[in-house]
Amino acid sequence: MLRLILGCMLLSSVAHAKTHESWLVVTDLWGNASYQSLELDIDGKNIAGTLDGDPIEGTRNGNTLRFNAKDNHASVYHCVATIAAASMSGTADVPDTNHADRRVTHAFRARRIADRPPGPPRTITFVPTDYSNEFSPHRAPVLTVWPGDTIRTTTIDSGGVDERGVTRALFGNPQTGPFYIAGANPGDTLVVHIKRLHLNRDYADSLDALVPRVLGPRLAADARDLGKPVRWTLDRERGIARPELPTDRLKAFEVPVHPMLGGLAVAPGFGSAPISTGDTGRFGGNMDFNEVVEGNTVYLPVFQPGALLYVGDAHALQGDGETSQYALETSMDVELIVDVVHGRSIAMPRVESKTEIMALGQSGSLDDAARAATAGIAEWLQQDYGLTLSETAQVLGSSARYVVVNLAGRSVGVAAKIDKARLAALRPTHD
Repeated sequence: MLRLILGCMLLSSVAHAKTHESWLVVTDLWGNASYQSLELDIDGKNIAGTLDGDPIEGTRNGNTLRFNAKDNHASVYHCVATIAAASMSGTADVPDTNHADRRVTHAFRARRIADRPPGPPRTITFVPTDYSNEFSPHRAPVLTVWPGDTIRTTTIDSGGVDERGVTRALFGNPQTGPFYIAGANPGDTLVVHIKRLHLNRDYADSLDALVPRVLGPRLAADARDLGKPVRWTLDRERGIARPELPTDRLKAFEVPVHPMLGGLAVAPGFGSAPISTGDTGRFGGNMDFNEVVEGNTVYLPVFQPGALLYVGDAHALQGDGETSQYALETSMDVELIVDVVHGRSIAMPRVESKTEIMALGQSGSLDDAARAATAGIAEWLQQDYGLTLSETAQVLGSSARYVVVNLAGRSVGVAAKIDKARLAALRPTHD
């Protein structure tokens, strides 16, 4: 009898055990997909949690889920769903944004995000089988990782060619990914530590070109015959690159390689169409910044649940501005550690090295890119060091350096840099 009583008590405890589940919800808004994170705390038949940060409450009876969500405008959303294993489908009765006295119904579906594996952060090797020519929130994630995890993967070159010389994707900076970073949500900052960039083949491709933005009338006339392919030999043992078929004057010309990622991005937010992997924005993109190198850290604002990290367009070397249109384009082995700063957003992509902080501005003109870079570095000083705008202006006026990052794309890039030694006397407001 005692054993039976203990058994019943154990079954009752299991039946009412509190559990937590994370879901990615996709709502169909008149043919447009909207992505939200759903966090469910289940206690018997009662549920609580958040939908995109808004509190929810409701019940779960068997496979049927009913809950209400209330946003910060006190608008109430009524949701009913059916759960089948790791998937969910249902409808949401929501306010009509154009008519205060009306409501509309939208269908939604969801997939459950796997629980974080027990133990310390993992190192995960991902071998890509296809690639993306868009920075898109709609592409299915290739892998789910958690903050602290290390991703080991490979990229192909801007023409779609892999380390064996095989064309694997359409030209135009095809990207590996996206990687879903569990727990990352809009308003957060994604942190990407570049742990290792390793050249995995013995050549790179470029052009003998000069981009139109650097050409004056006379130079443009003289440069009409430029734009021919140039192959570079990569001596990986020596860490040197040289033209494969040099002219007499370039026979002794060689340069040290400095592997970098031209492409690093998260998916853009709702309302933005998928963006070409040749373009840039607040989300990162085809930044072609030669400081995105091994040992440095890149910070990107998060616009979608899971951030959706894309990586690609590896360069063996690139001068400031990528003035030859193509840098030394190649394939690469990549190792990244991902992390998330919750509840803290940044206006522009940031890069941090051991010695510098750098904010990247990207726009259609150098003037606008410089303005964006200035706004980004000013925000960094104000957020992390607690400086007033007056104090920020004094630091920038005495210590900022500006670098032209990219002149080859539809957008141009400018980076504002400050040496950390100049900031050593200032106390960061947080680590």
